[in-house]
This record gives sequence, C-alpha cells and structure tokens, in this order.
Amino acid sequence: MMHATLQTRPTSSAAAMVVRRPATPDALDVLEQFGTTVQVEREHEVYAQADSADYCWKVISGCVRTVKLMEDGRRAVGEFLLAGDTFGFDDIGSYDLAAEAVTDVVLRRYPRRMVESLAERHSGLALRLRTMALTNLRTAHDRALALGRKTAVERIAAFVLEMDRRTQANDGPVLELPMCRTDVADHLGLTVETVCRTLAFLKREGLIAITRTGVQLIARRALAELACESRH
Repeated sequence: MMHATLQTRPTSSAAAMVVRRPATPDALDVLEQFGTTVQVEREHEVYAQADSADYCWKVISGCVRTVKLMEDGRRAVGEFLLAGDTFGFDDIGSYDLAAEAVTDVVLRRYPRRMVESLAERHSGLALRLRTMALTNLRTAHDRALALGRKTAVERIAAFVLEMDRRTQANDGPVLELPMCRTDVADHLGLTVETVCRTLAFLKREGLIAITRTGVQLIARRALAELACESRH
C-alpha cells in the first residue's frame, strides 16, 4: 500500500461547493465551518492502522475501504465507504483500522477536537453522533452474524443487494462495483476463488449477469431469499 501526501484545501466558498448537501438539514453540517477538502489517489492510504485519530472524515466522492492487518499478514476489509458515508468518528485515541482509497476520492476532514467541543454545546450534533455510533454497532453485529453463520452464497447475495441499495442514486441497469474481487473476499471472509465460483453460480441460475464493469441484478427477490437477511 502506497502512502499518499494528502492534497488539502482549506475551507472556502470554492471548496465548500464540493460538498454535497442533503435535501434536508443534517446536524453534521455544523462541522463544515471546520472542514477541509482532501483528495487521495487510488490505492493510497488516507491514514494507517494505529495512527493517532486526530480527524474525522466524510466521503464526498469515490470509495474508501477500512482495513485491519493481522500479525500473520492476513487482511480483513471492514467496510466500503461511499459518497455521503462518514468514518473515524468512533475511533478513540488511535485508528483501529486503516483507511485506503479504492478509487480516487474526495473527502472532508474535520479536526476531532473541534467535533468533540462542538458536540458538547450542540445537542443536535451530539444526538447525530450517538445515532451514527449505534448504527455502526448494529452493522458490526450483522457482519459478525454473516461471517459466523451464513454460507458463501448467502454472503455474496447479501453483499450484492447491499451495494445495490447503497448505489441506487446511480439509477443505471448495471451495479458498478469499484472494489476488486480480492477486496470482496477479504470483506466477506472468503477466498477469491470462492467469490468467483459463487458469482458464476448466481449467473448460471439466472439471478445476475456479469459485465465488464460490474453486476446486473436480474432477480432481486430470488437474491433476497438466498441472502437470508435478518429482520429488525
């Protein structure tokens, strides 16, 4: 993994235009007064595992993966973060996982000391941060269930459906996946060979079509049945 020199631009009217504002106000918007725009090239680190957690982050464009390296060299991919997703808010002291750019990415970076100081005075922001932490905890529980109990077919089906839901704004016939199959395998606790075999199986069953840039979902209901997703 190459280490990048982060390209930053201080908050200004020009830089602020990069930020995609949601249709409804978000308590996180109050952080923009402290935000800096950061660009990171594909396959470069945003930060390393165990680095001091001095900043919190938001993805403006592109895809970021979080990564945990084990002592024996094995790698686990925690999450894939897309436009609008935040990360680093839950880390205390140091980053538990590294963050790496899957594609060229544009990020917003917020000093942690300012986030924490503002949260003490802004109840809306404090509630938003708490909700984010609880959502991340639920996601971690769901991930542990998938890795511990689901079959390879169930994991792949659930992953395809998850990515489809998260990228529906693209509104295209093909689900374009920015990550490689090695990333998917390390995310789902599978081998690359198993990922390839499972995708081929789903294609033979007529549930998906595999294109040069991604996957086309043909039978979403059948995929949902295969995924055995938990109900909340």
